[in-house]
Amino acid sequence: MKIERQSKETPQSLVYRFTKAVQKSGLLVEARKRRFEERKKSDNLQKRAALLREEKRREYEKLKKLGKA
Repeated sequence: MKIERQSKETPQSLVYRFTKAVQKSGLLVEARKRRFEERKKSDNLQKRAALLREEKRREYEKLKKLGKA
């Protein structure tokens, strides 16, 4: 995006035009979306996490039956 100063234009109006152009283009919205977007985990990491959750769940149930949880 390129905004050039017009003849006899004040710096404030130039900044105003620039901010309006950025808002219209949607660049800020896209940048904010990408900033907090999380990447998808690989298949191996997903499987490992699922196995770990299952193991912890079984351990908790075992402790619960024994009255220690």
